[in-house]
Amino acid sequence: MSIKPLVSIITPSYNSALTIRKTIKSVINQTLIDWEMIIVDDNSTDNSCQIIEEYMSIDSRIQLIKQNWNAGPAIVRNIAIEKAKGQYIAFLDSDDLWHSEKLTKQISFMKEKNIALSYTAYNRIDSMGNILSVYHPKLQVSYIDMLKSNRIGCLTAIYDADKLGKVYMPNISKRQDLGLWLKILKKVDYAWGLDDILADYLAIQPNSVSSNKKNAAKYQWRLYREIEKLSVTRSLYYFCFYAYLGFKKST
Repeated sequence: MSIKPLVSIITPSYNSALTIRKTIKSVINQTLIDWEMIIVDDNSTDNSCQIIEEYMSIDSRIQLIKQNWNAGPAIVRNIAIEKAKGQYIAFLDSDDLWHSEKLTKQISFMKEKNIALSYTAYNRIDSMGNILSVYHPKLQVSYIDMLKSNRIGCLTAIYDADKLGKVYMPNISKRQDLGLWLKILKKVDYAWGLDDILADYLAIQPNSVSSNKKNAAKYQWRLYREIEKLSVTRSLYYFCFYAYLGFKKST
């Protein structure tokens, strides 16, 4: 591996002892080997850090940064982005998985097409690894498209820091990944999708679906008004798309 890795993988971890082994193994098994994995532990109370340190002892490409207070996912990811040395910044949460050719295929796609931000199709799986559904993304999205609905799965996203500079997530409790894609899409016209299934997203079944949807809707509205600084009229316009597309997904 080169001194400056080609890809920096950003992984937040909080009480991830049950899942982090599989996540790290899915990175170690990549056919593209020129990467660093920066895991930032957000003051876990389980043995997540011990597990991560086991893998650090056998693979020097894995790094661990320990937080001594619980900062939340946006700050934790931004700490990792700040430390990243790679040309490409990729995102993988501590309960999600990559398929072995994910980086090879996606980086080749970005180089061939001269792309600044890319994403792929992915599986939604349960805790046993069973496929619940497959998400096939729209293959070209703009800033306006993303205001209507988040088309990019965070576990599949990669951006080119050489083209864009380092771009950080807004410090909000939810929707911080969408906030990042919107920032990038103010710099470039489009993000581009690869319709290959290259990752597995662990779909947590919420105790209350209606409560979860209300919470998500609240943060979507705050993103429009507080982060994107849209007028009430424009926020209502895009929120109608968000609500309609969310309803279509659930039917």
